Amino acid sequence: MTPETPAPLLAGVVAGGASADAWSRPVTTLRTADFDYDLPPDLVAQVPADPRDASRLLVIDRATGGISHRAFRDLPGLLDPGDVLVVNDSRVIAARVHVRRATGGRVELLLLRPALGGVGIPGDEAPWSPWWEALVRPANRTRAGEILVVEAPEDDGRPGAVGEFDLRRSRCATESEVRVAVGGRLPSGGVAVRFDAPVDAVTARFGEMPLPPYVRERLADGSRYQTVYAREAGSAAAPTAGLHFTPALLDAIRARGVEVVPVTLHVGADTFLPVRADRIADHPMHAEYAVVPDATAAAIARARRAGRRVTCVGTTAVRATESWARATGASRDRLPDVGWHGWTRLFLYPGAPFHVVDAMVTNFHVPRSTLLMLVSAFAGSEVVRAAYESAIKARYRFYSLGDACLFR
Repeated sequence: MTPETPAPLLAGVVAGGASADAWSRPVTTLRTADFDYDLPPDLVAQVPADPRDASRLLVIDRATGGISHRAFRDLPGLLDPGDVLVVNDSRVIAARVHVRRATGGRVELLLLRPALGGVGIPGDEAPWSPWWEALVRPANRTRAGEILVVEAPEDDGRPGAVGEFDLRRSRCATESEVRVAVGGRLPSGGVAVRFDAPVDAVTARFGEMPLPPYVRERLADGSRYQTVYAREAGSAAAPTAGLHFTPALLDAIRARGVEVVPVTLHVGADTFLPVRADRIADHPMHAEYAVVPDATAAAIARARRAGRRVTCVGTTAVRATESWARATGASRDRLPDVGWHGWTRLFLYPGAPFHVVDAMVTNFHVPRSTLLMLVSAFAGSEVVRAAYESAIKARYRFYSLGDACLFR
């Protein structure tokens, strides 16, 4: 679970690097526009591959820029015995909740994370849940001290009881209502809210899966927006590079002699937001909570000492492990056997050193995003640019529900 009171935030500080490529210019001159590209709209995936591992896999050699086209189910043969595969086991919560104001107006809340601080709760002494940070749509439709009422999604058939907690027993305005108290606006731009019922029960009963804004229709099977190894609830968006794995594929990877180890990074809905600053160094990176267990840290350290590769599945696993390295004062040749947990704002863009990661499985990312900047930092901007051009030409499917690439 994500704690309400964070450890000190780990800021991402990177050093500049020189290259002829615009995407790899020294950090003092990097512009958000340098990370733009044109994508035909019909290449934005609207549904995931079926089965999961039928997605395509673009394999890129970082040293040579060589490119090959494979299927994702070929991944076990691209890993070596003794390697470590790091996956993010965070589970997406049904974080989109519809509410109604006393005026009758309707508002949508997107729950991001437990709030780092709250504003005094209005009203009585009801058993309110802890404060959560939320995005409000339409913006500026709520005010501090206001009480909202949760509404069930249309055509919803879910029961009123969740586990042992019956929402109808909460202290509400009516027998069937769940209330939401609105606190103040937070420094991040979100709003503090809390419910008069447990948040887990509210999202299970009333919440909707928070699909990315470019996915236009609800998935027929909501489990397809969860990884098969999702365990720790807390994300407002899926770690989508992991959506391609099946239990059988993971078994094949382990049979290959690869150790599969978990980290947790709870993905915030901020990941959908574009970088608006002209200079990327001016972008205020959002905070996310990460956990690297001791067993995972020990496995990575063993692999590094043995000269084996560490492959991270997704940018979230990269940020978790690289945050661990920075928080523990590690270097590429000296990784600790103990883990770490805490809040991180680590922002990796060209010029950043990587202490842990040797290879990365990731999807194709939105232009001008911090995710594309991270991949460019890892693989080199010219290599990434060429890979994306090749994928577009070969009509790969892009973004969260699309195909994948392996940079190694």
